[in-house]
Formats: sequence, structure tokens, C-alpha cells
Amino acid sequence: MNVAQHALVLNLHQPPGNLEDLLARSPWEAQEILFAMDRIPRSLWGYEDVARVHLSLSGTLLETLKSQEFQERVYGTVKCGDLLWHLQNQRIVDILGTGYYHPVLPLIPTEDWPEQLGRWRGIAEHLFGRPHFDGFWPPEMGFEMALIPWLKRLGYRYVLVDSEHVEPIEPMRWEELRYRPHLAEFGGESIIVVVRDRELSDAQESGMEVGWFEREVQARTRFCDFVPLVTTATDGDNGGWFRNTTPGSNFWTAFYLPLADRMRSGMSTVRSTFVTDYLDTHGATGRVRVRTGAWNTGWHHGRDFTQWTGSEAQRQALDRVRHLSRTFTDLRMNGHAPHQLEHAYHRLLRAQTSCNFFWGEAWVDRAHADLNDVERALAEL
Repeated sequence: MNVAQHALVLNLHQPPGNLEDLLARSPWEAQEILFAMDRIPRSLWGYEDVARVHLSLSGTLLETLKSQEFQERVYGTVKCGDLLWHLQNQRIVDILGTGYYHPVLPLIPTEDWPEQLGRWRGIAEHLFGRPHFDGFWPPEMGFEMALIPWLKRLGYRYVLVDSEHVEPIEPMRWEELRYRPHLAEFGGESIIVVVRDRELSDAQESGMEVGWFEREVQARTRFCDFVPLVTTATDGDNGGWFRNTTPGSNFWTAFYLPLADRMRSGMSTVRSTFVTDYLDTHGATGRVRVRTGAWNTGWHHGRDFTQWTGSEAQRQALDRVRHLSRTFTDLRMNGHAPHQLEHAYHRLLRAQTSCNFFWGEAWVDRAHADLNDVERALAEL
């Protein structure tokens, strides 16, 4: 019987200014979020031999955590500088690339992809002291094949995609499709795709027991004639399962550390791994295509981005984003100096934050506020 390799992936994101706002109007909620993030490296200390976690941190979250003013506000709750330092422990943490403002990339103009991807690399390379990141986490797992050449240009080896959207190009059994990395090609470039198990990820998000997880993994991989890679990916700072501060009642103390103890003792049929280590040993096999889509949230399946485009107000705001992005493109082509547009372009990119569109119409006004500033700056120019 194969020992399944488990790649644990957690997404950490806070919209621009959100933690600062929460500190003012709901301080305990802000503290819960900070505790949830700070708990990650602290939980894994002493488990460097068996524990592994992949983390995606949005650029806006990194921007907040590195802010001296914010660090002073939360001093005595969490030491943000220490947290950023602890996340550099590459024995237990692998940092994944992502988009700076956490946009749903297929919903924004392709002309803005280089800035969203490049700005994240700029802040991450500085904070984590390294020039290279192997894996890429598409915000909200919003992926389309046209992203592949851009990701390859930035040196990414693999990208995470949701199991709902992966289709084999050549014959594959169900367990091969889901529990092996594959190759996807677009525009003459290919990249490794690592498949998130949607159902096991749902369980990770809501709470699960070690015994159940081991049995479920064993049942799902029992026909594998290869070493399976089981990938689970969820938010890591949302929901009571991750935010609960009571020992024995959150993801780390109720699930992952007991699993780590079983892995260490040799009793578990699961082993934590970094995707890079798995690829170095087992490689990728088979060719697939990935349908355009996102991960599931609540009752939304993610196939048509309903979470972000379901209402007329959401669609109108996204149309406005596209219109202003075209305006910027035209201005650049006509030779306007980039520095004259930098502040306005920052606002345009910030307006693309996925949270502005996710909450139905509750946060759409945040996108419009930034877009209004963009229009004023363009009018002055």
C-alpha cells in the first residue's frame, strides 16, 4: 500500500485596510485573524521532520504586516516582524506566488496581469529574502490557460488548480487525474498543474478528525499504482476552525499536530510533503487542459465566477475596471510618462481586489471609490 503524500496549502489574504478597520471597530476579530496567522509557524516548531505547509500571502496582507504603523498598533498582540521572520523557515513553510491585490485574474484585463504578478514578486522577494518561488496560487483559484506563459516568464514551476476544472487530454483513471501532477500547455509554453482535491478541501475548511482523514485518503487512493499526491487547499485565517483560540479546538491543535505525531511514529498512511520535493522525486505525467473557473465558496461551484459576477452591480463595476484599464493602455501607447499615472494605476489595481466583488454588492462601492479617484486623475492629466 502506497503512503499518500499530502500537500497542505493555506491562503492568507486581507483586503487593503481591512485589518486596520477591524482594529478600530471589532478588535477581537482582528486579533483572531492575527492569532490564526501567528499560530501557523508556532504550531510547527519542533515538527520540522514531518510538518510541511504551503502558504500564499497576498501583497495587501504583506503590505499591512510590514507597516511600522500597523506593527506598533498590534504590539502586545502579535509581533508582525517576528511572524514574517518565522515564515522564512523553509523546513516547514513554502511560500507560493500570487497576485498583489488578490484579483480573480480571469476577470481582470490581461494587460494588468504583469503588474499584479510583478508587484507581488517585488514585495515578497524583499520580505522573504529570496528571488525564486516554485509554486503559484491563483487568487480564489481563478485560473485560465492563457496565464501559463506569464507564469513561466516569472519562473514558476507549477500552479495549483481545482479538481472541478481539470480535463485529461489522454486517457486517465479518476485517481490518476486527481492525485498526480500533470502538464498543461498554452501558447507554446507548458507548466505543471497540481490538482486540489475539492471534497477533502471542503472537509479541511469545516473541521475533520485525523482518523477520518486517513481513512478517506486511503479509500480515494487505494487503486493508485503510483505514489499519490493529495492536495488540500483552503483559507487559513477565516472561519472558526482556523480562528478558534482554544487549545484542542482548531485546525492545528485538533487535527494537524495529532496527525504529525502519527506521521512521526510511523502509524499514519499519510506523509506531509512540499510539492517541489514530490516533483523532484516523482515528476509530472500526462497532459491536461484546465477549464476557466475558480474554487468553490459556500454553495457556489466556481465554474462561471457567479460569486463575483452574479449581480448587475458586480458586472457594472467589473466593466468599469475594464474600461479604465483600456484607457491606461491607450495612454501608455501614446507615450504618456508612466510616473504621471502611477498613483492612479495603483488605485485601479486595488479596485480589482476580489473581495470588492465577492460579498454580493456590499463592497462594490469600495471598487467604485478607487475608480472615481482614477477617473479624476485621468481628467487632470
